[in-house]
This record gives sequence, structure tokens and C-alpha cells, in this order.
Amino acid sequence: MSKDKTVNAASVAATPSSHTAEAFASTQAAQDAVDFIEIDEVLTLRRMIVRAPAPKGAVLFLHGFPETLMVWKGIATTLAHDYDVHAFDWPGYGQSSRPAWERFSYAPREYAQVLKAYIERAGIDRSKLVIYATDIGALPVLLLALDEPTIAKQIIVGDFAPFDRPQYMWESLQNLKAEPTASPTRAYMNKTSDEILQNVHRRGLSPAEQFDLPIDAQQDMTRSWSLDGMTSADAFARYYANFTRDQHYLEANLTRLKTPVKVIWGEKDLYITNEMGIEFAGKIGAKLDVLPGMGHFPHLQEPEQTVEEIYASFR
Repeated sequence: MSKDKTVNAASVAATPSSHTAEAFASTQAAQDAVDFIEIDEVLTLRRMIVRAPAPKGAVLFLHGFPETLMVWKGIATTLAHDYDVHAFDWPGYGQSSRPAWERFSYAPREYAQVLKAYIERAGIDRSKLVIYATDIGALPVLLLALDEPTIAKQIIVGDFAPFDRPQYMWESLQNLKAEPTASPTRAYMNKTSDEILQNVHRRGLSPAEQFDLPIDAQQDMTRSWSLDGMTSADAFARYYANFTRDQHYLEANLTRLKTPVKVIWGEKDLYITNEMGIEFAGKIGAKLDVLPGMGHFPHLQEPEQTVEEIYASFR
């Protein structure tokens, strides 16, 4: 592997462990913790590390579509009172590399190897690591756990599609899984990118439940949508081109999943309904929390709840 592009990740002071709204305000401290790390000759990831003064463990957040690492900034700053917090942009998102298809497939299975490489390159102690993964981030960490059961102390996953159950998925997601509907769906997503970025987190919620994104996260998602000739929708479509294969592999190998897993789900998730979470949790014997009034992005809708999930994982 190539040498880390930066000698040291920035270490910042954490805000007190207060779960008030102020604790989730944007802070320059978290922004200052962003740098880049080379994974191999093809991939460089943008990452954020917010370090605790005396860490009790480490947390790694894995974002979904169309997010970037900036969605974790407020949560990371709060948790850094007690834990070192890591997040990175998946290839194809944020400011991470976007290699041509011939050099990187963007498949869940390949994302799993990116995750493994990041944990190794960052020097994270797996025995004290909690991984929180949502949407496209969840299947890769579970695939990795099949081969590496000690990859983390606990994995928290939610609002994703572990199995090939199109009936639990939003129509556009169903259409991305195979041709002839996949290509026109990707083209439409690129054509309507502004609408997606403005409203993806609001769909399925009543007016009273809808919320705005932190302005820095919104700006970063918009600014990072297209980079080096590839959009996040293009990367998402490539992920889906391999999605069914990797879903089948996970389901066929569930008996090998030994890492402790907790499943959380938004009750009002429009994109992947909670029936998917119920089935998955039942098959692996995991604890399931269906979150009342929550949509597909619980960590954005109620970040305090995400903080509580992490603290509970370390108890």
C-alpha cells in the first residue's frame, strides 16, 4: 500500500458530552480534522478524524447515498468527548477518488476491501471499535465481517438492503438493479440531481417531521456531486450493478456472521421499508430498534439518538 499522504491526522478538542442542540452545531474543530489517506495506487480517501483527549474506544461512521463524511461532523464532535471518531468518503462520493470502472467496480464487495484497508491504514484497534453503517455502507461492513469476525467490537447497521427483496424497496432503487431500467434511471438521477440533493432526506415524512440538513453538509454534498467526470449517481448505479450478486452472497453465508450486530431502522423509511430490517434481524438473531417517526436518515433527523446508540454499544 502507498504511504499515508499526511503524516498525522489533525487532533482537535471535543465539545462536552452534552446532548443538547448546541452540541450538534457546526464547529471549525471538526472541519480542521479532515485530511486525505492513500489506500492504494488507485484510491485516495478523504477522511475526518476527531480525537478524544483520553479515548475509551473508536467509532467509524460509514455514510450512504448521496451523503459525504460531513453528515457526521456534529455527531463526531459530540462523541469525541469519549471516543476517537473516524469517517471517510466512499469512492465516488465527497472528495475521495473516482477511478474508471475498469480500475474499480464500486461493488459492495470491493467497498468491503476499501473498509478493511482503511481500518488497517488508520491503525484502529478493532477490539475497541464500533462501526455505524447506513444505506450503501452497511452491506460492505457485513461482507467484511463474514471473513473477519473481529473487525469490530460491534456493528450497527440500518436502512439498507441486505437481501434481494425488491418488494421492500422504492421503485427507482428496484429499477437500478438490472437493465433495461438501470441506465435510464441513472440518467434521470443525474438530470434531477438538484432535486435529489434538496429533498432526498425529506421524502416519506410529514411536513411536521421534515428537517433541513446542516448547511455545511448540504453544501458539501452539492459541491461533491460531480468530480473527475463522475457523479455520485454514477457510482451509486455501479454499486447497484453488483448489488444483487453481493446480497445473495451475504444471505447464503449468514451462518458465518459472528460479529455482534445491532439493527436500527426508521419506521417511515420510504426507500427501504422496515420489513427488510425485521427480516434481517430475525435471520441473524440481532436486536432491532424501529425508530418511531424516523425516515431513511435517522442520524440526520435525530442525531442525539445516534449518539445514544454509540454510547450504548460501549456499555
